[in-house]
Amino acid sequence: MSSNEATITLPNNKTIKTPTGLFINNEFVDSVDGKRFKTINPVTEKEITTVAEASEKDVDLAVDAAEKAFNEVWRYSTGAQRCKLLNKLADLMERDLDELAALESLDNGKTYKDAKRSDVPTSIGAYRYYAGWCDKIHGKTYESQKKFSYTRREPFGVCAAIIPWNFPLAMLSWKLGPALACGNTIVIKSSEYTPLTALKVAALIKEAGFPKGVVNILNGYGKPTGSAMAYHMKIDKIAFTGSTATGKYILKASSESNLKKVSLELGGKSPSIIFADADLEEAVKWAHSGIFYNSGQCCTAGSRIYVENSVYDEFIKKFKERTENIKLGDPFESDTHQGPVVSKAQFDRVMGYIETGKKEGATCLMGGDRHGKEGYFIKPTIFTDVKEEMTIMQEEIFGPVAAISKFNTIEEVIEKAHMTTFGLVAAIFTKDTSRAIKISNELKAGTVWVNLYNIVNPYSPFGGYKQSGMGRELGKESLKEYTQVKTVQINLDMTM
Repeated sequence: MSSNEATITLPNNKTIKTPTGLFINNEFVDSVDGKRFKTINPVTEKEITTVAEASEKDVDLAVDAAEKAFNEVWRYSTGAQRCKLLNKLADLMERDLDELAALESLDNGKTYKDAKRSDVPTSIGAYRYYAGWCDKIHGKTYESQKKFSYTRREPFGVCAAIIPWNFPLAMLSWKLGPALACGNTIVIKSSEYTPLTALKVAALIKEAGFPKGVVNILNGYGKPTGSAMAYHMKIDKIAFTGSTATGKYILKASSESNLKKVSLELGGKSPSIIFADADLEEAVKWAHSGIFYNSGQCCTAGSRIYVENSVYDEFIKKFKERTENIKLGDPFESDTHQGPVVSKAQFDRVMGYIETGKKEGATCLMGGDRHGKEGYFIKPTIFTDVKEEMTIMQEEIFGPVAAISKFNTIEEVIEKAHMTTFGLVAAIFTKDTSRAIKISNELKAGTVWVNLYNIVNPYSPFGGYKQSGMGRELGKESLKEYTQVKTVQINLDMTM
C-alpha cells in the first residue's frame, strides 16, 4: 500500500481503502514539501488517517495541469462527451454509495443513514442534472440589418472552488457539475476537516475516464492553500461556500489579483415564521428539522423561530417534546438522530454562543451543555423569549441551538425577519395561501419555503440576498456562473 492510500476501519469493523494524496493530473501525489495533516473522527476525537497538505507550490502544479487540460483537450470536448463522463461518474458513485456514505459519516459526524439516503443521492442527482445540460448550453442569434449577429456562451477556462465541511459531497457536486458541464477545468480545495470523500470521488473521476488535469483536488487549509487559489493569476473564476468573512476575503483577493469572476454562497441566520392558523404539528416538525438537522450545521439553518403570540406556548410545548426525543450517539447506529459537531473548534464556538445566550438573559429551556465525556456532542438547545439584539439572534451559530421569539402582527414579524445582515432562506407556516405569497414577496431571502423546510433540489436556483452571497448555484441559473458571453457580428454587405 502506497503512502497515498489508507485502509480505514469503520465502527462496524468493515474496512474501506481511500486515497490520501493530492489529486493532480489524475494521480494521487505527495505534496511538494511532503507535509501531511490529520483528519479527526469527531465521535472519538481520534485520528482517522493523515492526508497530504497542499502548499502554494502544489496549487501552482494543479492550476498548470488544469490549464493544459483545458487548452489541449477539454475546450474541444463535445457536450455529448462531457455528458457521458458525468453520467459515468454518477454510475460509479451509485455503485460505491455505501462506502461514500460511510466516509462522509466518519469524517463529518453526521449520521450514516442521512448520508446514505440524502447526501450521496443528492450529489448523484446533481451530476446527472448537469450531465443533461452539457449539450444544451447555447447562445442566441439576433436580427440585424445587413449583419448576422450571434452570441456564444463559452467556458472561462480554469476554475477554482473551495468547499465547506458540513456537506462535503453535495458541495463538491454543486461546483463540479456545472463547471464541467460548461467545459471548464477545475481545481478544488476540500475542507481540512473533511477531505476523505472528495478524494474518494477523485478516484472515481479517474476511473470514469476524465482526461488528465480536468479535475484536480487539493487537501489544505484556508491559508496558504485557499488564499493561493483566491489570488492566483491563472484562475479565471472561483466559487466559494462558507463564512461571510472568508467570502469578503476572496472578493478582495479577486480585486487585488486578476479580477477573476467570483460566486459566493455564504452564511445565514434564517427565520421560520409560525402563524396561528398553521398546522401546528407540521410546523413543529419542519421547524424542528430546520434547526436540528445535521446538528444545526447548515447555512440554511432556521435558527430564528418566530411564533404568533396566541400559539406560542403550545408551540414551545410541542417543540420541546420533539427535541427531548432526539437520540444523540454513534452516527452509525440506525436509531441515532444527531451525531457530534465536526471539530473541537466548532464545539468550542457553539458552546461559546450558548454561554453568551445565558449571560445576555435568554431563557435556556433545555440543553445548553455537552453530551457525554467523549466526542464533540452538544445537547440540542432551545432558548425562548429571545430579544432581537441578543447575540444568539444576530450571529450565525452553526450548531444545534434554536432561538425562539413571539410576534403579534405581520408587519412586526417581517421587520424582525429583516433585522439581520443575512438573507439566505426563510420559511413561512400558514394555511392562508394569499398571506404566504404576500410575505414571500416581502422577505429579503434567496429562497422562501412555505409549510416545509430544507428542501433543495438540482433544478432550483440557490443563493442569498445581502451578505449571504452573490451568484446562484444549482438550476439553469448556475450555468451563468461558469460561462461568459461572446458576441459575434458579421457584415453581410461588403459594399458598405
